[in-house]
Amino acid sequence: MTGGLVRGDVLKTAHTIGSRALRWLQDNARFGPLPTHTVVDFNDRDSAYKPLGEIALAGSLVLREGVAGPGDLAAARALIDYAWGQFRNGDFLYERQVRHPLMTDPLETYAHFVRAGIRHERMDRLLVHLSELRSVHAIEMMPNRRLAVANASRVAGLARRPDWPALAADSWLGRTPEPWVIDWMTAYNMTHAVFHITDWGAHPELLPVEIRDYLRVWLPVWVDVWAEVAQYDLVGELLIVDACLAEPVCDAQGWQTLAAAQRPNGLLPRDADPVDEDPERAFKDHEHTAVVAVVAGTVTLARSLGTAPAATLG
Repeated sequence: MTGGLVRGDVLKTAHTIGSRALRWLQDNARFGPLPTHTVVDFNDRDSAYKPLGEIALAGSLVLREGVAGPGDLAAARALIDYAWGQFRNGDFLYERQVRHPLMTDPLETYAHFVRAGIRHERMDRLLVHLSELRSVHAIEMMPNRRLAVANASRVAGLARRPDWPALAADSWLGRTPEPWVIDWMTAYNMTHAVFHITDWGAHPELLPVEIRDYLRVWLPVWVDVWAEVAQYDLVGELLIVDACLAEPVCDAQGWQTLAAAQRPNGLLPRDADPVDEDPERAFKDHEHTAVVAVVAGTVTLARSLGTAPAATLG
């Protein structure tokens, strides 16, 4: 596909996959409540904290783009309201940030709600204060994580003015490395570098030219590779990258792979392993892939229609 155009059959498939995944998230979100007095353990596969933030991300992008039908828009708003309520209307994020000022996840999670038009006054004041501390700016993290924090700060409206070209150049993708040595985790990191530079497709023009040219050649290859081994979650992430480009380059095959794997109820398996038929276990195992499907379908449809979401450039 060239010239920024997306084939009609791809758009239909992307919309169907995303809409079904969104409804599945709405139907099953009750299986991911935040426990009272929870202590976040990122090594706990059943932790509800990160999934709630991911649900907020998906919902915020559906609302930002405004290309979904009334039912899907209502579902997105309901999911955001549910997640915000689980975070005690933002108090949980505020208290976590107060107790752990060098942690970035409260800011990153909060940014999804800001994108959806929800703010927390004390959190806003705290983030402004923290953004003025040298210690906060000196946190050591991977390059794609620096991009994540920079984008969250941009969405939240903080006064930080990061050097985006320098941040992009410091990432794996910014080095335009040998594409055949990419591994599974590096691929995830690569996709997120693109997501954060462009704010999930809102600003494809912010991708440096050398990265755009590199992705035009190798992104379709990577989609084929991970589709062949049934890594559906990663295929979805790569298709989001495609939607973040000014001119999409992937053909319909990746979307067809996801469509064939998705169940009628909207569940999209993360891979070819058997799906646990217990609804709660299935939600915990495959919630992330549903979020990816919602984002991929939404951003693909929006960019093909030429919509230009409002976003704060940093």
